[in-house]
Amino acid sequence: MSWFLLVCALVAGEIDQLGWLAGHWKGKLGKAVSEEVWMEPAGGAMVGMSRIVAGERMAMFEYMRVEQRPDGVYFVAQPLGRPATSFKLTKREGQKVVFENPEHDHPKVITYELAGPGKLVAAIEGEVKGKLVRQEFRFERVER
Repeated sequence: MSWFLLVCALVAGEIDQLGWLAGHWKGKLGKAVSEEVWMEPAGGAMVGMSRIVAGERMAMFEYMRVEQRPDGVYFVAQPLGRPATSFKLTKREGQKVVFENPEHDHPKVITYELAGPGKLVAAIEGEVKGKLVRQEFRFERVER
């Protein structure tokens, strides 16, 4: 096996362990509806997008990806299409992953956990005005 094929196989294997995140997820956030859609792992990466719709208005959207880099796996967020911010995978336990960027203003930690069949919990946390703030997004799998 060539060096290139070996590296591709190792990269794909690590990202493939996050395949449980793939799919269309939908949940309530107060009176708003929050959605995330994640593509299956391929080529050492997963690509996702999210939006929050309040009434008839899209209040928020974000482009996301999880990618393998030479020094680890990263969650990359682009809220409202802004420049990317990377969060390094620091913990993986079964179907729970934690990504962190202690240098970022907020959030500093992003967590995803498969919390039962067809149930996903995503959370962001960090300090806001000196207080630790955690916001959870509870989703159910949507079949399309």
